Amino acid sequence: MSTALKRIGEKARNDPQLVFTSLYHHVTDVDNLRTCFEALPADRAVGIDGVTKEQYGTNLEANLQDLSERLRRMGYRPQPKRRSYIPKPGSEKGRPLGISCCEDKLVELAVKRVLEPIYEVQFEDSSYGYRPGCSQHQCLDALGRTIQQQRVNHVVEADIRNFFGKVAHDWMLEFLRHRIGDPRIIRLIARMLKSGILEDGLVQASEEGTPQGSILSPLLSNIYLHYVLDLWFSRVVGPRCRGEAYYFRFADDFVACFQSRQDAQAFMEALGGRLGKFRLALAEEKTRCIEFGRFARENAHRRGAKPEEFTFIGFTHYCGKTKKGHFKLKRRTSRKKLGASLRAFAEWASRARHKLTKAEMIRRAKARVQGHLNYYAITDNAQQCSRFVYYATRILRQWLNRKSQRKAYNWDQMNQALTWFRWPRVRIGIDLNPFRRAEAC
Repeated sequence: MSTALKRIGEKARNDPQLVFTSLYHHVTDVDNLRTCFEALPADRAVGIDGVTKEQYGTNLEANLQDLSERLRRMGYRPQPKRRSYIPKPGSEKGRPLGISCCEDKLVELAVKRVLEPIYEVQFEDSSYGYRPGCSQHQCLDALGRTIQQQRVNHVVEADIRNFFGKVAHDWMLEFLRHRIGDPRIIRLIARMLKSGILEDGLVQASEEGTPQGSILSPLLSNIYLHYVLDLWFSRVVGPRCRGEAYYFRFADDFVACFQSRQDAQAFMEALGGRLGKFRLALAEEKTRCIEFGRFARENAHRRGAKPEEFTFIGFTHYCGKTKKGHFKLKRRTSRKKLGASLRAFAEWASRARHKLTKAEMIRRAKARVQGHLNYYAITDNAQQCSRFVYYATRILRQWLNRKSQRKAYNWDQMNQALTWFRWPRVRIGIDLNPFRRAEAC
């Protein structure tokens, strides 16, 4: 981060009410645009113009000077984003993405670099998604410590229906004006939001939403939910609760923890109205209040039922117990995510057998399996991770053997090959046990 952008962050930290009226020159600065170009990954999908980073860089200085000049005179117009879909569990069509052109990616990154220092010091500690220095595991750790160590008896699990597609542009710009007083920045972001989507040869106007896949969208989504949910919970919901109340959000996924059932139910009743005010809607089928905490297991057994579970950031959270019989929050890979990961692995293997040698196929499969373990190999989740490795190995052997029936692997040969390539073994890489960490201190 440049010295000028660091000073912006320091001013935002020292004066939370400061409105920045002169920011646009940082966006148009050629040095900033050059830094953004260098930061762009080279292997990303191209937009509707088909220009890659390498092609744009062949005449880089002239292109940056031209872009800077168009930005200065407000002659820059973002091109429509190319619609693409990636697999999404529970959806036949997939998750929609908006792929920007190379030049538009530069401008999006430049705007992000200017806005991020201002808002990073303003965001609540309950927000973890799409923020530097924050991760899913940190969010899980904070949630686990809260449920384990605080007076939590009820959890509200909620889901916003199609959040990225329903962001209201007028509210988004209104939220930005709280800290951004430079009308040129606001005008530029408005153009980005309304640039449109190209799908099936037709350009669709963007009247709402901020496309997933855009470099700027994660920051804008955090700003939107900061005002819609984060501040509302910390300044309105929490102080009105009779008992303790806690809230955790990762991107558009969030859970709230309460000591009192009345507080949890009141939050549930108010949540729909709060989101509706900003033209968002709850997914009613995915939103519920459950009993969860140190007494939930015993109370459920007393009723002759099983203790309830909830899912957050790809993990199913359930009430377990320690060897001494005390309450312990445990997690396992959600059934939905495990199935989706195995299906994605099988689809990749079916395609890769036509393009890769057996050795290269095993090598890339190893990287995919290790990537899964890097995220899901956390405390108490060894069984689900082992299950993934087992089924991934079977899938890999199946498709390797379809490459050549004459040189098919039996299981002894397969195990020898996996040993040679150092096939991943399940090792808990992320320790989320608050008791063990407390003992180590």
